[in-house]
Amino acid sequence: MSILPKSVQKLVDAFNKLPGIGPKTAARLTFYLLSQPESEIQELGKAIYHLKRNLVYCSQCFNISEQDPCSVCQDPKRDHRVILVVESPLDVLAVEKTQEYRGLYHVLGGVISPVDDIGPEDIRIKELLDRIKKGFHNISEIILATSPDLEGEATAMYLAQQINKIKQENPKIAKIKITRIARGLPVGIDLEYADEITLTRALEGRKEY
Repeated sequence: MSILPKSVQKLVDAFNKLPGIGPKTAARLTFYLLSQPESEIQELGKAIYHLKRNLVYCSQCFNISEQDPCSVCQDPKRDHRVILVVESPLDVLAVEKTQEYRGLYHVLGGVISPVDDIGPEDIRIKELLDRIKKGFHNISEIILATSPDLEGEATAMYLAQQINKIKQENPKIAKIKITRIARGLPVGIDLEYADEITLTRALEGRKEY
């Protein structure tokens, strides 16, 4: 039985559910908040409350945004001929930090993982293929930037196969180049954890897939 008040224990348990936070860190965060002014706690509460209420998924790239289309897809200064395919919004954030990539994105929302019962139909592969079919006249390159682990590589290979398939079916799409980010990323690392220099080199050294 916990000696903590129920309200304190409830917040500790809530923090403990977050990725990368164990029981000790959860307790430390809770007691840190207890030491803060009421106004700071209220601001945090408001930020959490409005987190999903004010967000939408961009109907073009499926990144999180407060508007649809998102600011990247609407930006006329971006290169709309190039699409970088990533697993999650965190990957978009990591790439944007490099300040080197100026194209558009497509967020898959995961990777193919038979172990976790996630197949091609469970992530936004169909949406990507539809996007290519509809906008092929404006697209010159698809960059596959899934993480270089087993699932990421399998997803990139599947995507390349599917894109090549529609390229064969429609000669007008054949001009689209498929590339894969270079091996500047250590094997097994998630894209979101790579530093800016490593990501920049991986983008610069991408090869045709």
